[in-house]
Amino acid sequence: MKTLKYTFWGSLVVLSALWWQAEPTDWNSLHGLFAWRNVLNQYTGILGIGVMSLAMLLAVRPVFLERPLGGLDKMYRLHKWLGIAGLLLSISHWLIAKGPKWMVALGWLERRAKGQRPLLPDGSLQKFFMEQRGLAEGIGEWAFYLAALLMVLALIKRFPYRRFVQTHRWLAVTYLALVAHAVVLVKFDYWNTALGIVLAALMAGGSIAAVMSLRGKRAGAAAVAGKVVALEHLAEVKVLAVDIQLTSGWRGHAAGQFAFVTFHDDEGPHPFSIASCWKDDGHIRFLIKGLGDYTRSLPARLHIGDTVTVEGPYGCFDFRSGQPRQIWIGGGIGIAPFVARLKDLGRQPDGKAIDLFHTTATYDAVAIEKLRRDADAAQVKLHVLWDARDGRLDLARLQKAVPDWREADVWFCGPARFGRILRDGLVGLGFPAERFHQELFEMR
Repeated sequence: MKTLKYTFWGSLVVLSALWWQAEPTDWNSLHGLFAWRNVLNQYTGILGIGVMSLAMLLAVRPVFLERPLGGLDKMYRLHKWLGIAGLLLSISHWLIAKGPKWMVALGWLERRAKGQRPLLPDGSLQKFFMEQRGLAEGIGEWAFYLAALLMVLALIKRFPYRRFVQTHRWLAVTYLALVAHAVVLVKFDYWNTALGIVLAALMAGGSIAAVMSLRGKRAGAAAVAGKVVALEHLAEVKVLAVDIQLTSGWRGHAAGQFAFVTFHDDEGPHPFSIASCWKDDGHIRFLIKGLGDYTRSLPARLHIGDTVTVEGPYGCFDFRSGQPRQIWIGGGIGIAPFVARLKDLGRQPDGKAIDLFHTTATYDAVAIEKLRRDADAAQVKLHVLWDARDGRLDLARLQKAVPDWREADVWFCGPARFGRILRDGLVGLGFPAERFHQELFEMR
């Protein structure tokens, strides 16, 4: 998470520093609201389009950034932070532009006399931009209204995922409109500075990403067709196991990674953890929990022989570790990546001492027996905690079960709040935060 915070705040600091260096204003000469309005309008506009460009670049899932940023799940967290920052900066930009006009209309502020515009050579780019200011302002205003609505909808958890995917793509259109707005209205002198170069690169990259997003293209990962070859419904725990045979083109995956799967075109892609190790035979397996309307409908809607699309793999939850011991914690359906790793270790042990804690609110004897067999084959010590029988996993129980926990790496996949409690508790006891690995499985 530190990397995400450094990247987020670092981008704001760098853009601010570049703007400060490029802005020629004599700060002592700024008098009155309108003078400050012009300067702050440029500043908030620069920051706003800058962070939106970064967010748009992350939206196309660039695989080459996964390792530096800790995986696609972390990249989507950064994407969300940048989107919220872009929304707040856009609101600030809009208020700075509109506020003084409202105050003049209400009689709270005296209208400032407009100065004479500088004479510009006919046919010059600067004069062309000056002539398009009214159009650019109108485009930017309406694009802002639509973008703000779409971003607010994206933050509402109750908004259906299918509708979220459909509406969120339109942000690419509003972004392109805001780029046109910025190109015309950014102070012309900025383009000959380092700020102008960086801003042009960000908007060019963001525009390419926006077009890719509208066309459903991604930056790096393959989208491979496949067919459903087996289905197993574990009704007790509301989990559907789906086996898929992929066509050629899948580059393989590491245990612990996930993929976006499209079972039905009208629903679009959903992210699911891969619950099988890669044997180079085109087979891949997912364990899907019925948590929402769509996933609950899959046992009835999905059939053997159905054609699907799998895009990926993504994620850095791959169990790489320099420590001789590992502690795995899988809460509910968060057990899926650990199942894949158990299968992997059953074929090729790595010699590490491993304790796997599986906490579950519902006990399914068939599912637990399969998990026990996989754990035995992988030589992993399994601890099953059924909430109604055993209570919840806490630090005291973890420390008692694994006395040498300080020498371990911890890999957690499950409810986010549960993970934060365990992580904060361990870090509070002196456990290195960088050795607690948590999948942030929230893509919105």
